[in-house]
Amino acid sequence: MALDHFSLSKDEILDKIISWALEEDSGPGDHSALACIPSHANGAAQLLVKEDCVVAGLELAELIFRKVDKEIIFEVFTTEGSFHQKGDVIFKVKGKSQGLLKSERIVLNFMQRMSAIATETARYVKELEGTKTKVLDTRKTTPGLRFIEKWAVAIGGGKNHRMGLYDMIMLKDNHIDFCGGIEKAIQKTQTYLKENKLNIPIEVEARNLEEVDEILKAGGVHRIMLDNFSIEDTKTAVGRIGNLAETESSGGITLKNLREYADCGVDFISVGALTHGVKNVDLSLKAID
Repeated sequence: MALDHFSLSKDEILDKIISWALEEDSGPGDHSALACIPSHANGAAQLLVKEDCVVAGLELAELIFRKVDKEIIFEVFTTEGSFHQKGDVIFKVKGKSQGLLKSERIVLNFMQRMSAIATETARYVKELEGTKTKVLDTRKTTPGLRFIEKWAVAIGGGKNHRMGLYDMIMLKDNHIDFCGGIEKAIQKTQTYLKENKLNIPIEVEARNLEEVDEILKAGGVHRIMLDNFSIEDTKTAVGRIGNLAETESSGGITLKNLREYADCGVDFISVGALTHGVKNVDLSLKAID
């Protein structure tokens, strides 16, 4: 993932996310565990897959456990992004019972979400096999969890689009309409980048073939997004654009029509549903002897 524009490192970002998740869940204390589990008691648990999925979030899970208990023993039996069937054991963890109970729901919440995103992404990636097209995520993420959700997309084999509003210029319909047209928006953007000594790629959204022609006439863009284009118009647009810019299809694309759009020759297909339309997979963390 592109982290060049973050003021924090990956480890610092994850530490902040984990710290807030624990504060949100435990607050001043896990009174359920404190009430009935001695502080010196040790325990063990294992993560069980309860439905077929691509497992994601192992690195994060270990960080959560170790944030709560530095002495924890974390034993993993697989690798990040591996496919697993119902009944598989993913990892075992040993440590203070209070720490395991405090970590349990946070680990499950993150891993169930990340595994769902990775699983869905893997389905799209598989459907694109044999084409040059790559599947992209979008900014349609849960506020505060974009890093985690885009990480899951990457684990599932997808590609990350821009992380935010700062690492890629995207001139969409509202930008164009507010600015007064495609040519004016592109020209003003190019001037802005030059004056501020910024080296950021420019993507422009096209709503129809006429706008594709306008973008090509203006020139100087890195990628053209074909928004809600039909299959026929997508083929035409890709032919017109050629090697002048990258192409990205977006809008109304699902697993059912994904291959049709890829066969048009687009470089990328962006799918917001990878992060905002998934249902958490079923995982369970159960105590063992």
